[in-house]
Amino acid sequence: MDEGHEKVVETVLAGNYVEMEVEGKPKNVKSTISNFFWHGGSAYDAWFSCSSNQVAQVLLTLPYSFSQLGMLSGILFQVFYGLMGSWTAYLISILYVEYRTRKEREKADFRNHVIQWFEVLDGLLGKHWRNVGLGFNCTFLLFGSVIQLIACASNIYYINDNLDKRTWTYIFGACCATTVFIPSFHNYRIWSFLGLIMTTYTAWYLTIASLIHGQVEGVKHTGPAKMVLYFTGATNILYTFGGHAVTVEIMHAMWKPQKFKAIYLWATAYVLTLTLPSAAAVYWAFGDSLLNHSNAFALLPRSPWRNMAVILMLIHQFITFGFACTPLYFVWEKAIGMHECKSMCKRAAARLPVVVPIWFLAIIFPFFGPINSTVGSLLVSFTVYIIPALAHMFTFRSAAARENAVEPPPKFLGRWAGAYTINAFVVVWVFIVGFGFGGWASMTNFIHQIDTFGLFTKCYQCPPQLPPSPPLLNATAPITSPANTTHFQLLGSTHFHKP
Repeated sequence: MDEGHEKVVETVLAGNYVEMEVEGKPKNVKSTISNFFWHGGSAYDAWFSCSSNQVAQVLLTLPYSFSQLGMLSGILFQVFYGLMGSWTAYLISILYVEYRTRKEREKADFRNHVIQWFEVLDGLLGKHWRNVGLGFNCTFLLFGSVIQLIACASNIYYINDNLDKRTWTYIFGACCATTVFIPSFHNYRIWSFLGLIMTTYTAWYLTIASLIHGQVEGVKHTGPAKMVLYFTGATNILYTFGGHAVTVEIMHAMWKPQKFKAIYLWATAYVLTLTLPSAAAVYWAFGDSLLNHSNAFALLPRSPWRNMAVILMLIHQFITFGFACTPLYFVWEKAIGMHECKSMCKRAAARLPVVVPIWFLAIIFPFFGPINSTVGSLLVSFTVYIIPALAHMFTFRSAAARENAVEPPPKFLGRWAGAYTINAFVVVWVFIVGFGFGGWASMTNFIHQIDTFGLFTKCYQCPPQLPPSPPLLNATAPITSPANTTHFQLLGSTHFHKP
């Protein structure tokens, strides 16, 4: 009885951050305002962070995935991968609390140290697991940051096409580099809140604007037409609900990490209220036209409402860039011995080299949409699905480990037998469908984009610039030919693509 009580007490103590405690300290107006906007460690802050980080720019590519999958498969895959992502996020949270509790029993001090996923794997399973987890996690977050940068250039082009997308990538790369000044996820309180408002507006704009626009003339819904496109679309949805590579860092920013267990599930439930209506409505309105337009903004008519959605998504992508890049900053700081430095300016300067390869990769591979599926199949499948499921199985493989587990699986899921069954299903499904078929399909599509547009393409999926009209022989004679009128109207409303 005493031993069990001691374990409960130690579990409750896991995650009490000394540096975050403000009780007993005098408060003034400035510190109160700073705490309200800047310092967040509650369960609500974690929910906002998860919800805001999960939906991001994929909101604009999900209609493209629906055109590849068809309406029914698109809906089913969203619900299925949403539940699977919630389960593996739960596993990551359990392993974090287990690691943290064991370390605190050994009197470890985390006041100036942010725990990361590879350290959890190292502490529970050894250096080989650490190296694999570190490799996959860093590569995924690197390309996750690249995708946000590509999305910024893709979106702003629909407001201002005076500059090509590559030039916009240069500009937004410099803007996103300012995230080096945000210390940790503990300081994303106001940004997470605003980010969720922005994606909520954009999702409902896509839904309402598509319904008001109605179906385009001759709309067709042929998906799924090809197996390559089918698995490419499915893998983009796998990527959509695989945004929990930063789960450990978000938990570490909480005052009580134990409360995280169901937060990702509730975040996913809210995200589905945004992704399902918007993707379904845009696909209903435009059908197969989406196969050549990976960004949903491309098909909706220009209006103040669309411009507002574009601007809000740009701000949100800046926030999500910070979410994806901050764990990379931590890894780099630890590698060069700057992680426990008190000066934020010195840490910010040390972080800048991390942004350079992200900037460069965004210029090489500006394939907004197809790159999501490629990252999903090759990196997300292992980083946030297969490795967490296997890590949970191996951590608690012995009877003693299961007996002393800080957080055993819930009873309604069948305790350990149920957890092992679900974990085995996740590993097999994601490896075969996500990595196997998804990897084949997404790489085929990605290579097709390279063959069609080339690396370092200046303006991906941009309509070609029309040549200037030749001077008329009689400048005063009006054009009366209906054929000419129709021809110019078509030029103004049709998107052309390089064959």
